[in-house]
Amino acid sequence: MTIPGPTLKHFILKQQVLDLYRHAVRASKVIPDPVTRKETVAWIREEFERNKHLTDVVLIEEKLKIARREIKSILPTYFNKPN
Repeated sequence: MTIPGPTLKHFILKQQVLDLYRHAVRASKVIPDPVTRKETVAWIREEFERNKHLTDVVLIEEKLKIARREIKSILPTYFNKPN
C-alpha cells in the first residue's frame, strides 16, 4: 500500500505561500524602525513556520486568505496580493 503524495494543487498552493511570504518580507522594508522591522519579519516567519505542516488543501487555502488579510492590514504597502 502506497501513501498518496502531494497533488498538483499542493504544488500550486506551495508556490502561492512562498510568493506571499516573499512579498510580505519585501513589504516590511518600508517600516522605518529597524527593530520593529525585524520583529515584524520574525512574526511573519513564525506564522509561516507554524503552519508548514498542513496538508489539507482547504485548510491551506483558508490560512492563505487569513494571512493575506493580516499582512494587508499590518503592512499598508501590501496593495496587490499575489494569487
